[in-house]
Amino acid sequence: MNAKANTAMNRQDFEQALRDKGAYYHIHHPYHRAMYSGRCTPEQIRGWVANRYYYQVRIPQKDAAIMSNCPDAGVRRLWLQRILDHDGHEGDVGGIEAWLTLAEAVGLSREEVIDERHVLPGVRFAVDAYFNFARRATWQEAACSSLTELFAPEIHQSRLDSWPQHYPWIEENGYRYFRKRLSEARRDVEHGLAITLDHFVTEAQQQRAFEILQFKLDILWSLLDALTMAYVHQTPPYHTVTDQPVWHRGL
Repeated sequence: MNAKANTAMNRQDFEQALRDKGAYYHIHHPYHRAMYSGRCTPEQIRGWVANRYYYQVRIPQKDAAIMSNCPDAGVRRLWLQRILDHDGHEGDVGGIEAWLTLAEAVGLSREEVIDERHVLPGVRFAVDAYFNFARRATWQEAACSSLTELFAPEIHQSRLDSWPQHYPWIEENGYRYFRKRLSEARRDVEHGLAITLDHFVTEAQQQRAFEILQFKLDILWSLLDALTMAYVHQTPPYHTVTDQPVWHRGL
């Protein structure tokens, strides 16, 4: 019996199919659309910043987990830059510190963001699911999950283009993170994309890559679903069993 023919996509078509997944990127979520169209309240902006911080601090931990599973020193040397970008190094305070500057620019205190008092259970669950996937998956699959960076420059640019106009109360120095990530995300995606195109070469592997990228897209979408429930519909966690909405106190 003849072996089943390999019907995998060629490298160019595979890359385009990965890029087409951008239709599911969270830039299209109603919460984000409201942010860049100027329809968010200060509380909704602050809620997003405070909750997204939990994602930011998990990124370098996720990247360290990927490196711990990777036997290729060349890959590790390149991937290490992602950790330095977020944790900082000489001459660069790093993305986490830049995010805390954003938090202060929208009216939050560093203390209330760092202690994660505003982080919603749904946000924590989704972010931890991503971290645990990266920790347990092969390093190539974990690298593939980073490919939402294909679409990240557009989302950062949308904030830089629209927020100063719609939210003049946000201090200008808060936008440093978005400017910083414009170039970093483009550089990072070149590396992650090359790993994915090199490793996922059979039909089954490419299907797996699509599943992984969709999983990451689902993570990002779910974060905004949780924020929508709490900050748009005013139905915070456990709202039916408590009258103490500590999830947003002080925002």
